[in-house]
Amino acid sequence: MSISKTRQTIVDVARQLFAKKGLDNTTMNDIAVASGKGRRTLYTYFKSKEDVYQAVIESELERLSDKMDEVASRNIRPQDKVIELIFTHLNMIKETVVRNGNLRAAFFRNIWMVEKVRKNFDEDELEILRKVIAEGKEAGEFDIDNVDLIADITHYCIKGLEVPYVCGRLGHGITPEASRPHVQRVVYGALGKIKRNEQNQPINN
Repeated sequence: MSISKTRQTIVDVARQLFAKKGLDNTTMNDIAVASGKGRRTLYTYFKSKEDVYQAVIESELERLSDKMDEVASRNIRPQDKVIELIFTHLNMIKETVVRNGNLRAAFFRNIWMVEKVRKNFDEDELEILRKVIAEGKEAGEFDIDNVDLIADITHYCIKGLEVPYVCGRLGHGITPEASRPHVQRVVYGALGKIKRNEQNQPINN
């Protein structure tokens, strides 16, 4: 098995163990046994359990990044693309947290570590938002002066919604689908130059 495949196997096994037992209750020996690798092999790739945990977060963020790239490449209007990027981000974060079971506690408890690991993802997401917003401005759909500033604001607004969205506290019980028209109005209002009758049109997936 190649170096990359061996490392990925360890990361995949570790994620499952963290999800089932939690970060604190999982040991390096547990990971070595479950992955069918010796402790020596495990320490060849990772210095500590925290290193493995970091690799797990990076792997999860890669999934999210791939999905964001997919949305950005769709042939839809920039205004619809911004909304799709927002909900794709939130839904993927929620899916990641939910499917990882006991890992979710560590995710929220170690938020600064997560922030450090997700730096590259955040930069990639910002670049995507800049491109889409610039595309909309060039097409005359967005009436804005500073693309970078609007992209930054949008990015940090999305990040700020992560925890309430995952915990179901966003909109006091409003479903994600029901929240879309409200999000559209806020986003379209910020981007400007969108006709009122377009605000409630369904989004093409």
